[in-house]
Parts: sequence; C-alpha cells; structure tokens
Amino acid sequence: MCRWAAYIGAPIYLEDIVSRPGHSLVRQSHEATRCLTPVNADGFGIAWYGEREEPGLYRDVMPAWSDPNLLSLTATVKSHLFMAHVRASTGTSTSRTNCHPFTAGRWSFMHNGQFGGYDGYRRAAEMLIPEDVYHHRKGVTDSEALFLMALGRGLDIDPLAAMAQATAEFEALAQARGSAPHVRIAAAFSDGERLYALRYASDDHAPSLFYRWSQSRAGYAVVSEPLEPEEADWQELAPNSFCIFEREGMARMDFTPDLLHRAA
Repeated sequence: MCRWAAYIGAPIYLEDIVSRPGHSLVRQSHEATRCLTPVNADGFGIAWYGEREEPGLYRDVMPAWSDPNLLSLTATVKSHLFMAHVRASTGTSTSRTNCHPFTAGRWSFMHNGQFGGYDGYRRAAEMLIPEDVYHHRKGVTDSEALFLMALGRGLDIDPLAAMAQATAEFEALAQARGSAPHVRIAAAFSDGERLYALRYASDDHAPSLFYRWSQSRAGYAVVSEPLEPEEADWQELAPNSFCIFEREGMARMDFTPDLLHRAA
C-alpha cells in the first residue's frame, strides 16, 4: 500500500507536510503504521499549484528518504494546494511514469489501493480510456487508468459523478476478470481550486484516510496517516465517502460507484 498527503489552505512550505512533522510523509515512506507494508520505497512524487493553472510536478524512482533534491525542493517551495505520494507497487514496474501524482492539464491525481488481478484485464481497462484523453497516458498503472477514465467521463463538470462511473466500470472488470480484493481506493485529486478526496472499497478494508484543520497552517491536511502522534483531533474519513475541501470549509457526500451515474 502507498502513503500520501495533500494540503489546501494558506500558502505553506511543502516541507510542513512532507518532511518536517514527526510522522511526515517521508517518515511514512520507511515507517508507515496503518498498512500491511511499512516500507514505501518504489518512488515518490509531488504536484503543487502556484500562479499558473497547471501544477508543477516532481517525481523520481528513488525512495523519498534518500533524495536530497526532494528535501531542498520542499524547503524552498510554497503552495496553497499540493499533493505528495510515496509508492509501494502492487505489481507494475518502478518507473518515473508510474509514480504518482499523475497530471493532465490543470488536474492532478494520486491513489492508494488496488484493483485486484489488474494484469488479467489491463487491456480491457485501457479500452475504457476515451480517445480524447488517452494521450495523457504515460505509465501502465491501474491508478492512472482510473484517473483518465474519470477525466473522460466529465471530471471537469461533476467530479463525484465522473469518479462514481469510472470506479463502477473498473469494479465491474475486477469482479468479472480479476481477483479479490476487487477494489480498494483512497484517492485525492484537484483542479487547482478544490481538493477532492475519496475512500471506498468493495470489501470492509478501505485504505486509511484522515483529515484535519490546522489553525497554525490555516488549512486542511488530508493524509493516509496522521502527521503528529500527539495531535488528537485528526478525523478519520468514513468508508464510502467523497469529500470536497476548500479554504472556507469542507463537505462530505456518500460515494457509491454507479454505472448509470453520469455527469450532467
């Protein structure tokens, strides 16, 4: 299982989430506590938004704890909205193009979880990515495929509906041609204005997901694992949830994959 962290609010240095906290994302890359594998060493990545519409992106195949360029970047770059990810592969190769986050235009996306038996229906999943967004496909992961499927199903118009339809189509493939666990998702994505988060599983083991409003940061952190052990006010997002985070607040909705749920 991968680990990730996202932030939206007043501009802060990336290191305030990625490397400085006691249980920062960098620490989680080798000492994760809420997943089966404590080491997430199959690459990392950060997408951040600044003055331009499209996000900046930095990814590499090194373990996050061993890259001095990552620490330098996070110590000097400020952003009001960013996402960071450390990867533990569930089968696909360790390459820069398979590292999260993935980007397409102004959108960025990252995922923790899996679609069981993906190798058995990878080609069928690829066929569900619409032609007009397929040129964004750079790697071979199920995560990037889900992102592009949702992008082609109206992510710009109705993110909840688009993700519900894409997840349902993927889940149908996993149920028919894959293996258990069929679907486990903890995902975050953004259009540069809002931060969206999703927690869902086809069984009772949805990947962990927490959020917290920080008065000192004046923003929301959304994470796989709480960043500071002594902070007791982290809220666990319930399974089957879809959240929208903005600077002014957050809203939660139920998430149910639906093959008939199309963006209006």
